[in-house]
Amino acid sequence: MKINKLLKALAVLTIGTLLMGMMVGCGKQYIVMGTNAEFEPFEYREGTEIVGFDVEIAEAVAEKLGKELKIEDMEFDSLIAQLNAGRLDFVASGMTIKPAREKQVDFSDSYFTSKQVIIVKEENEDIKVGEDLKGKSVGVQLGTTGEEYISEEEDVECIPFNKGTLAVMDLVNGKIDAVVIDEEPAKRMVAAQKGLKVLEAPFVEEKYAIAVKKGDVELKEAIDETLAELQSSGKYDEMYAKYFAE
Repeated sequence: MKINKLLKALAVLTIGTLLMGMMVGCGKQYIVMGTNAEFEPFEYREGTEIVGFDVEIAEAVAEKLGKELKIEDMEFDSLIAQLNAGRLDFVASGMTIKPAREKQVDFSDSYFTSKQVIIVKEENEDIKVGEDLKGKSVGVQLGTTGEEYISEEEDVECIPFNKGTLAVMDLVNGKIDAVVIDEEPAKRMVAAQKGLKVLEAPFVEEKYAIAVKKGDVELKEAIDETLAELQSSGKYDEMYAKYFAE
């Protein structure tokens, strides 16, 4: 009697294993976006939900592919490594196209043009342009264009942070002299903190794009097609007005 029960149990287990294998064989029904949800209005948290301009673009990509969007939130400087390790399908995180990154990933067509700005305290009259950062301590977010620019500046102390908001808090508390970060997140951070102002830094403009693993031609083409469709349909303009209205 006990042997019969054991055989039945093994049969059920075997069937379950086969069914699971069949489900896996059908391919995953979701696509994974990697991001750093500290970059309002591109990606940020509203309660437990991650929302933003990049998220809406990613949702359109997922819809085009007939898949559910899954978002993984992590430190910005780990995104490319996680993508290349196969834990992410693509990265949408206000990521600037740069030669060093192009050696590691393939980029979609650009979907946004930005620039770097300087955040200082309102009463600060010593820092007005980029050259005034010499001899000063400047907060940046790890792995970003801001870190790259400031780390290459002579006589400027570059202080890296995992999150741009942490750099801003150290500025508010008088621990650093300035913060260099992308323009749109800078506007949001200053609006949320009294006593700060944004200066336009004399840094080059930069173009954002979505990163995919090297050689993932099919996904890159789907993303490029989605971006073109958003532009031609007017949906992109609606999204832009929603997130970047003055």
